[in-house]
Amino acid sequence: MRHIQRRIALLALPALVGSILVATGPAGADPTGPSAATSRSQPEDRESVRLVQIRLTGADMLDKVAAAGFDLEHGLRRVPTGIEGEAVVTAEQVTELTAMGVEVLADDAGFAWSDQADGGIGVDAAGAWAVQPSNHQATVRIARADWFTTKGQGFLYVEARTTEGQQADPIVGMQVENDSGKGTPFGFARTMSRFVDSGQYMFHRNLFKLDTRPTRIQVTSSTGGVTTGVVSNWLENAPPPLTANPSYKSDFVDGYKHPQQLYSRAKEIARQYPDIAEIVYLPNQTNGYQRKAQAQLGGTGQAAVVVTSAAWGHEGGNDITVEFVDRPDANLPLAVEVTGKAVRVLLATDAAGAPASTATQVADALRTRSAGLIDRAHPYRTNEGSGIVAPTAGPVALTDFLDQKRVGAPEGEVPRGPATIPVLRIGKHRDGKKPGVLIQAQDHAREWVPATTSLESAERLVHNYRSDRETKKIVENTDIFFILSNNPDGANYSFYNFASQRKNMTNHCPDASADPAQRNSWGVDLNRNYRVGSGHDGYAGGSTNCVSGTYQGPEELSEPESKNIIWLVEKYSNIKFMMSVHSNGGQLFWQPGAYIADGRITTPRPPLGDEAFYWQSAARILSQVKAHRETVVTPENVGGSSDVLYSSAGNVREDLYYTYGIYAFGWEVGGSVYNPATGNWQGGSFQPEWTGNPELVSGHAETMEYANGIMEMFRVAADWGKDKKDPTSRLIPGDGKYRGPVDVRFETSEPATIYYTTDGSRPTLESPRYAATEFREPGQVFHVTETTTFRWFSVDSAGNIEKNYDPTKTDKRNNYRTATITIAKK
Repeated sequence: MRHIQRRIALLALPALVGSILVATGPAGADPTGPSAATSRSQPEDRESVRLVQIRLTGADMLDKVAAAGFDLEHGLRRVPTGIEGEAVVTAEQVTELTAMGVEVLADDAGFAWSDQADGGIGVDAAGAWAVQPSNHQATVRIARADWFTTKGQGFLYVEARTTEGQQADPIVGMQVENDSGKGTPFGFARTMSRFVDSGQYMFHRNLFKLDTRPTRIQVTSSTGGVTTGVVSNWLENAPPPLTANPSYKSDFVDGYKHPQQLYSRAKEIARQYPDIAEIVYLPNQTNGYQRKAQAQLGGTGQAAVVVTSAAWGHEGGNDITVEFVDRPDANLPLAVEVTGKAVRVLLATDAAGAPASTATQVADALRTRSAGLIDRAHPYRTNEGSGIVAPTAGPVALTDFLDQKRVGAPEGEVPRGPATIPVLRIGKHRDGKKPGVLIQAQDHAREWVPATTSLESAERLVHNYRSDRETKKIVENTDIFFILSNNPDGANYSFYNFASQRKNMTNHCPDASADPAQRNSWGVDLNRNYRVGSGHDGYAGGSTNCVSGTYQGPEELSEPESKNIIWLVEKYSNIKFMMSVHSNGGQLFWQPGAYIADGRITTPRPPLGDEAFYWQSAARILSQVKAHRETVVTPENVGGSSDVLYSSAGNVREDLYYTYGIYAFGWEVGGSVYNPATGNWQGGSFQPEWTGNPELVSGHAETMEYANGIMEMFRVAADWGKDKKDPTSRLIPGDGKYRGPVDVRFETSEPATIYYTTDGSRPTLESPRYAATEFREPGQVFHVTETTTFRWFSVDSAGNIEKNYDPTKTDKRNNYRTATITIAKK
């Protein structure tokens, strides 16, 4: 049996029980508290919106701010004092943030991160752990010690833990020293930043600017613990990229593309290259770039009435007018007249002949007596509607607000109505026998670079297939699916109406949030609408507030866009890799992506072998990004997204990995770039100038460099598909007699998961899995106190099993691995 099907159950991992050995294990951190969703003011037009830099005390405050409906930018980053990032807000909302305890920092044209950044399990390009724990008693452990260069400057990133880090009285500190090369003494002591999230100790970590590459570091705790570690290279000495071939063709995308342009080009590629490309149409149409027509009459007080058409604006709703009419006679009842698309509300009068209809009464009449023209009518937001409605100066026209072009938007009308999303499928052998790779871009509408990056990658495949050997290998050994824009409705809204639109355009809001001033906040965050680690199941990071930027929808998979992804991976079961491309945080991450706030209970962490494979793949992908203009995605920004950033309940990666066994990456392209002129790391934006500074913020440069990374992901998938070699593993130290207790650990030749037993039974897929010492750390250390026999086997990421062992059958060979640690009796 050479391969096994990977399936990860959403259950607790097996625990080793007994007194023979003790293993270091993971500890929880970062609990956050849920907060109730509330209605709040929203930006009414893009001119009133600006970006401000904010600082939050931790993930608990982040959840509260998001749940309150604030639109938080990507690129949030952990800093020693909490989390920093940007928010899209009005002047009024700045006041609201301050009242919630959020620190609002400078909101100038941009801000630079300092040299002290934040985290990274250490796997080098070959898949080996960068730092190994010394023994089970170590109170200080080094998880990462990485060296990299960018724009001529060297950096050392260190991440370490102390087992006493939670201690707060006094707070435990850590210092790091480094040598200046082989054989030189430790020196240059620096205090490391202690990261605490929502009251829980995470680790100590820092990014230090250095001119000389060290070979070793020493970390010391204020309580006396000390350990040393070897410095590894991060993205250094990478193999040349595909673009190194002089005949390699690239740079096909000449600017940002709206969904119609993306889909048109996808179809044209399939027409031009029918031998290697085709279009697959997704079955669930989107809600559409369309809105009901609305009007808000009478201001915002108790006499205000919000009116919404039954028909879509472009299908007649925009032709409706509503008029509130005063009548001179006394004691007249409320009445409604409808002539064509004109609705006249004849207001009731009192004994003195004055208007006597309340907003609630007028709204009820419009809903029930408008001949089906009005779908919704209600008082403004949470008002009781007790105010007396005043007559209007004349008929008020309803509008869907979609006929006004945003300044600078591209030419051409946006098609109204539901959209069918095409998938561009590229591969010489599209028969389901080659490993499939799904590239999904623009879940979030305002993120324009992911779409151009994905299109650039597709263009490179078809244009280089016949002339470049490496590209030919990709096309002939993988089956690639491109969704160039998974949110066409929201993307069109971003291009033509409101640049900061994040969600789709489906309005699930109740009356309290359905007035026109809230229209830029309607929609569902598609990357919170999936089934695993969902907000509906109590995981943090998804909001129940329909105007929140992370609104998760009324139920799991409520949206056609998310249903389509599940349809695709179920129909094409050869899809084994997935990249959800976002911007602009400068991160590459995977599972776990969500946690329950109370106790920080994450979705199950991937087996150590999968974790190592993720890290190995990330090093390959990010090395190719660096090759373009030396942009470095730092190790603090790589790993499980709930550890690197925050909890994102109901994200697509979790569903595809845990449900279907797909290696699912999340990619935040863009982000911080080192600026040698200022000596700082400088952040980007969702829609940077296409031809901006090519060394810093540039949509074109980001498109080219991250397309390099996507091309390398295809090579990772191709290599995975051709992997028929069994992994090997060993127990260190192995068989032998020892005078006293001994610390042992496993080591593998490549990223692989180890299943083992110590009770004399044969190992199976139900046996305990060799786990990490702690999250973002290498494998655990077993402290063996009496004679113990380990039986085990390893399984690599492609499903190859060591020594061709079959864990599902019992046979006479029993060709699993075995080693006996004999402890001499005193």
